[in-house]
Amino acid sequence: MPELVKVADSSEVAPGGKKLVDLDGRAIALFNVGGTFYAIDDVCTHDGGPLAEGDLAGSEIQCPRHGARFDVRTGKPLCMPAIEPVTTHQVVVKGDDVFIVVQN
Repeated sequence: MPELVKVADSSEVAPGGKKLVDLDGRAIALFNVGGTFYAIDDVCTHDGGPLAEGDLAGSEIQCPRHGARFDVRTGKPLCMPAIEPVTTHQVVVKGDDVFIVVQN
């Protein structure tokens, strides 16, 4: 049964912003793209780099280590050296609260 876990207040992550959250020991990068929130694992599929430390341009996050880019909406890799998608997580916003859906 899926569970909602609050990870932020919407005011904490302005449009174009990002926040690193810990979800039961799992690092998740939360992004605000034009007022819509997205979440992905904070692990580059190329070499395990911390994606939340990279630059966010629109809906693309760039890994700070080797420049791989991912679409934060889909997890899809957009350029080499990454070829595998990053895991995405469903985000739900209720009022000012931002939740990630956790599958149990």
